[in-house]
Amino acid sequence: MNKSLERLYNGIIKENPTFVLMLGMCPTLAVTTSVVNAIGMGLSTTAVLMFSNLIISAMRNIIPDRVRIPAFIVIVASLVTVVQLLMQGYTPELYKSLGIYIPLIVVNCIILGRAESYASKNPAIPSFFDGIGMGIGFTLSLSCIAFVRELIGAGTIFKGLIALPNNNQIIPTDFTISILVLAPGAFFVLALLAALQNYFKAPSATNTGNSSEIACGGNCSACFGESKAHNHNAIDKDIEEKELEAKRKKEEALAKAKAEKENAANAGEGK
Repeated sequence: MNKSLERLYNGIIKENPTFVLMLGMCPTLAVTTSVVNAIGMGLSTTAVLMFSNLIISAMRNIIPDRVRIPAFIVIVASLVTVVQLLMQGYTPELYKSLGIYIPLIVVNCIILGRAESYASKNPAIPSFFDGIGMGIGFTLSLSCIAFVRELIGAGTIFKGLIALPNNNQIIPTDFTISILVLAPGAFFVLALLAALQNYFKAPSATNTGNSSEIACGGNCSACFGESKAHNHNAIDKDIEEKELEAKRKKEEALAKAKAEKENAANAGEGK
């Protein structure tokens, strides 16, 4: 698979920031009351991810290692300011709806995580596509949660995004579960979608099993590493390689001892 396409697949499916890595939970839970808010937050984060990855990767050999995190934050904050001003000028209603969560993109752990774990160690083009993949994955995740909350909680669908009959009202208000558009509803819907992931054995941070021989038992749901399930597989692979190496050395030692024994026997017969 092409490197750029692999980064897209990685961000959307394999290491989806919301459903697999469980990162960026603050905006995920806060702004997903409607699909339009979710798409707005997702696309804003995608834009910052793309260009922060590109800039950080291009400057990775210039930024001193000791100040890399402050440098990353300055770059991300500059991009967020640009996005914030553009939204304020061209989409004021969306800007007002998202509120404080636009400037909080600066400290979104998805962005800083990709900057530290990938962009600062890889070339610019793959880093750019890594940002696109992670951003699309984040946007799709937010949209899925928002779709469920908006439909069941408010009875509407895509309100503010596209115009549908009856003011986008699909379910009568008498039959909606209004708690889903309140703060607790975000936790309920996220838990439901995570449970469906586990049921269908889709990639997630909680269904990799505990069969690992690593010190933490392979419990990736309790892992604070950025890649979580990826780290689990990498460590297991390292353990397997070490076991194979030890087995190979043992076999070589046995073969060497056997050869020495045969040589000694042959020397005794010669005498």
